[in-house]
Amino acid sequence: MDMLGLSCYVCLRFGRSDMAMNWIGFGSVYLLTGLFVGGLRSCNGGISSSYSRSNDISDDMPLSSDVFAVPPGYNAPQQVHITQGDHEGRGVIVSWVTPNEPGSSKVIYWAENTELKKHAYNTKYFYKVGTRDATRQFWFTTPPEVGPDVPYTFGLIGDLGQTFDSNRTLTHYESNPAKGQTVLFVGDLSYADKYPLHDNNRWDSWGRFVERNVAYQPWIWSAGNHEIDFLPEYGEGEPFKPYTHRYFVPYEASGSTSPLWYSIKRASAYVIVMSSYSAYGVSTPQYKWLMKELPKVNRSETPWLIVVMHCPLYSTYAHHYMEGETMRVMYEQYFVKYKVDVIFSGHVHAYERTERVSNIAYNIENGLCAPRNDEFAPVYITIGDGGNQEGLLYEMVDPKPKYSAFREPSYGHATFEIKNRTTAYYAWHCNQDGYSVEADSLWFHNLYWKSSSVVASF
Repeated sequence: MDMLGLSCYVCLRFGRSDMAMNWIGFGSVYLLTGLFVGGLRSCNGGISSSYSRSNDISDDMPLSSDVFAVPPGYNAPQQVHITQGDHEGRGVIVSWVTPNEPGSSKVIYWAENTELKKHAYNTKYFYKVGTRDATRQFWFTTPPEVGPDVPYTFGLIGDLGQTFDSNRTLTHYESNPAKGQTVLFVGDLSYADKYPLHDNNRWDSWGRFVERNVAYQPWIWSAGNHEIDFLPEYGEGEPFKPYTHRYFVPYEASGSTSPLWYSIKRASAYVIVMSSYSAYGVSTPQYKWLMKELPKVNRSETPWLIVVMHCPLYSTYAHHYMEGETMRVMYEQYFVKYKVDVIFSGHVHAYERTERVSNIAYNIENGLCAPRNDEFAPVYITIGDGGNQEGLLYEMVDPKPKYSAFREPSYGHATFEIKNRTTAYYAWHCNQDGYSVEADSLWFHNLYWKSSSVVASF
């Protein structure tokens, strides 16, 4: 059962206001708070890391841990989290849970500069939720205006769970001087389905655990297999119900019919979130949506095209090996055609980065059925190493396929730092026994501008 009380979300949309402080709310409100906010150089190519970690299952933190603490005050809002509120980056969805009874859905927000009359890009906003003695205050920074040369950094976390290793990963991310301004979360959040009867109290504890970060910077959500939460024998016959009722996303703004697939613009990036566990064949809603979505991406405005999905299309770990093959066969040709720069996934509880590779050349005459280097194909990065209770995967395909550039079974997080329209720097930080190490890195050269320069050179 869900925790007693109201799970509330509000979308703050930044626009014009003559008040330094604004009141907004009631119900599950779409709060509008005003804003016009709007190739490849390898450092460690072809490596299977020699770093050796003990093969232990991660232990869950006890519910008495400080990271799960319930905030003081009767019916105080908890599990506060934010995400982008529209397609363009002009809004923020604020969500929270009240534990005892339905509470106020009002949000008070104001700019750091209280003289500000018109809400702005790159501006710090404070916001309050709750009432009387149970009021809680947080802040976030609005994104820069969308544009081709806008620098921006994304954090990358996946398969997090709520273990001691999960806490180490989140702590390392928070203390990373190069941490992101927004997190792209590649699926598998709480692992509540690993507890008896898919214990929803573990959704609550996870929400309190990550609040320390996600209340202050947006996390862009994607659903993994542990979000399916399908338990019809106990009356839970709606897949993804806890996830979709707790973590709201602006899917309708991109023309999607489901919160499981959608897109956003942020700074110089266009991010497409896909669902590995929803129907994706020809004529399905997800397929039809993506076929409309990819052609409309304006790479002159948002040159960096990023896809997020839970199940990797390329992986050289024995567990889940080729599990994403049907989705790869269905969509890889389009990812190459539209020059997707990078595809981030989770699911495999380890780390891996591929070369730029594709496997779309096969026909009955040429017999080409193996992946090959393709300078205009995406890089595939698996970062399912957040720290969940199922532990790391160690068994790898051997000999190592040529398309695998770097792989290591360690926990960690990553960052994707966009410098301008042509260049980005990616780094994976592994948790090496209590401290964070940049173990793999890569300079990206944008595929759209790279291909444009190739054409121009003829």
